Amino acid sequence: MGEKILEAGHTCVIVCAGDFALADIPFSPGKGDMCIAADGGYRYCRQLGMEPDLVIGDMDSLGEQLRSELEHWKEDTPEKVRILSPEKDDTDTLAAIKEGLAAGYRSFCLYGALGGRLEHTVANMQCLAYLKNHGAEGCIMDEGVMMTVIKNETICFPETMEGYLSLFSLWEKAEGVTIRGMKYLLKDAQVSHDFPIGISNEFIGERGEITVKNGMLLLIAAAYRQGIRFVR
Repeated sequence: MGEKILEAGHTCVIVCAGDFALADIPFSPGKGDMCIAADGGYRYCRQLGMEPDLVIGDMDSLGEQLRSELEHWKEDTPEKVRILSPEKDDTDTLAAIKEGLAAGYRSFCLYGALGGRLEHTVANMQCLAYLKNHGAEGCIMDEGVMMTVIKNETICFPETMEGYLSLFSLWEKAEGVTIRGMKYLLKDAQVSHDFPIGISNEFIGERGEITVKNGMLLLIAAAYRQGIRFVR
């Protein structure tokens, strides 16, 4: 199981319509990154004073003024605005992810993907699994919270990580789960989707490591130090 930087290379940044603590979440897409506003995420981009590379969605969470603005923008630069039918299978976030995948990106960061309607939060967590199953890596970033999915691999955290780590099986069972360098340890264990044994582990100033040999786990790091990245 090789290790690689989660956000190595260029990243597709997706701004969703959930809660977005503008003052507290470091948000700075770099050169070569792609920024996509998913529906109401366009409002956050406006507040940040940035122009996304693409706005996509049915625009049901935008007010009349912003919808009118996008209609005019679409007339001038139609490649930057995709207005979808509200009757569709994909959520706006998933539609944005598919655009990023089609553009060749394999590293994704979702902002504003939590809060708001609970069903949208759950759907965005499922989008992390979609990315993993399509050969890409994804994370959800929020104030003091970072989420990702691992499948048949190992993920490592630096000694400087702080706070709590919880993990949940996204399959009926995840086999060969090993936790090293944290307060609560596991060795080659089985974690099921109906028993939350992996909740509220703690970083202890050591290099943490999570392995799953067969299965998919949702990892949630809470109260961690912003800016710290982990490796696979």
